[in-house]
Amino acid sequence: MRALLQRSGLEEMPAHPDARVTLDQIVLLYQIAAVESGDEMMGLWSRPIRARALQHLLTTVLEADTLPSALYRFSTFWNLLLDDFRFELEQDGDRITLSLVPIGNQQVQRFGHLLILKLAHGLVSWLAGYEVPVRSIGFVFARPDFSEDYAVIFPARVDFEAPRSEISFDAAALGPPLTRSKSELVEFVTRAPRDWIFTRYREHAQSLRVREFLYRADWEACRLADAAASFGMTPRTLMRRLDHEKTSFQAIKDSLRRDIAMRELLKAEKSVEQISEDLGFSSSANFHKAFRRWTGESPGMFRRTKSPCSASS
Repeated sequence: MRALLQRSGLEEMPAHPDARVTLDQIVLLYQIAAVESGDEMMGLWSRPIRARALQHLLTTVLEADTLPSALYRFSTFWNLLLDDFRFELEQDGDRITLSLVPIGNQQVQRFGHLLILKLAHGLVSWLAGYEVPVRSIGFVFARPDFSEDYAVIFPARVDFEAPRSEISFDAAALGPPLTRSKSELVEFVTRAPRDWIFTRYREHAQSLRVREFLYRADWEACRLADAAASFGMTPRTLMRRLDHEKTSFQAIKDSLRRDIAMRELLKAEKSVEQISEDLGFSSSANFHKAFRRWTGESPGMFRRTKSPCSASS
């Protein structure tokens, strides 16, 4: 393990709890681990997923004439390989849901569930030629301390402690797939897992870099000019690039504020009033209003229903 971390440049990561690895480091670590372990899912499932499985999966889904059909082919492919879980694909009206169902009493691998559901999203997005909107995403495990990172991976609100790990789409958003060439298939496999985890990597690179910068900086006091200077560009250039990605510096900052609010409420170490003050809200009423806009719930309700500490608080 130490050798893998050295080769991917992660051995010297700072010990700060908010430290984050770069996209390139994640990709390199996956690629090294997949080769060294002989398992394209890095030991996350009870049976190793042998080399070239991903290439065969892409070949299978390329034959689909619709995106729902591609999801069905995705599920049947994995159901031939996985011993501890199976996929179920269901359509209820305009909602299509891909669920990961345990076979027996299986230990949940958080990263395994994230990786395989993101692979489903990444594949249909690659076939569609755009990032397919996600209606909802849920994981069977408890909310981790780093839950705000999931907002970078999935373009939707992520819920935890769900009955199953599953991803849902609006049927209307699943248009016809593109005709992909063999060279495009090879490129997808070669770049794995970049193009399935970071679905719009080329377009979203700047916004992800801004979020990483805010993680490491004094995010509340940080201004657009500070972020622009750290990237060696003018504020106007940064604004233009973020606008091209249909976001803004303030939107990224607000999403970070939301995720920190959710994390602090779940930790249950501070009062709602203290969290409101720490996040820079002028009043608790304004914090309540913003939090309800973010989640549809009041901070108190969110804490009572979601926090693992709620039973003892």
